[in-house]
Amino acid sequence: MTELAIIGGSGITQLQSLQIIRREVVHTPYGEPSAPLVHGLLHGRDLVFLPRHGAGHTIPPHKVNYRANLWALSQLNIKNVVGIAAVGAIHREMDPGSVVVPDQIIDYTYGRNHTFFESDLSHVTHVDFTSPYCSRLREALLRSASACGIGIASSATYGATQGPRLETAMEINRMERDGCDLVGMTGMPEAALARELDICYASCAVVANWAAGRGDGPITMKEIKSHLETGMAKVHSLLYELMLIV
Repeated sequence: MTELAIIGGSGITQLQSLQIIRREVVHTPYGEPSAPLVHGLLHGRDLVFLPRHGAGHTIPPHKVNYRANLWALSQLNIKNVVGIAAVGAIHREMDPGSVVVPDQIIDYTYGRNHTFFESDLSHVTHVDFTSPYCSRLREALLRSASACGIGIASSATYGATQGPRLETAMEINRMERDGCDLVGMTGMPEAALARELDICYASCAVVANWAAGRGDGPITMKEIKSHLETGMAKVHSLLYELMLIV
């Protein structure tokens, strides 16, 4: 039985070395997932891959059907999900091209369908979100990085913004005062929805650029692409190693 799924973000619409077995279209009560689920083998073990922004990277972060994505994975009895995400660095020591496994999150998003518990309820349901990421899967990611010699930041607060525009310098200043180390657009409600479904979820963030006002000039797509290539090469190695642990 498949135990692990990867949700790929910007820069990772497919997995290198994944031996694809089949693609599965899954229909959910919440609409269609971002793309067909890709079933394959990595390191000889079963894996499911789902590109968050669609196979052609056409779905902006505020339009991703997060509920359909997580529900589809849950229906396949997936127990562990790693969400890969491109982020901007607020913390001075998290250089572009580096990889971070955050342990906290602050949600600045709005207008997204952020829960499964909203209608036809027999009772009101709350979930504990004190620690938003699964500690077991976070530790597996950190051990995998160590095993393949990848330096990785093991603690950070991810600030989830609405997108699709990038932030202003003053917005980043506010986020820094709030305690954010990273800024991204897809961390929520993905993490919370996974918790509602009892899925062990962790984030693996690739720093694509300095956040607004933190670099030497304007943020360019050329810069982001270059740093993503560096960071995603590390992620591919890390995930290959992860298959031996999870």
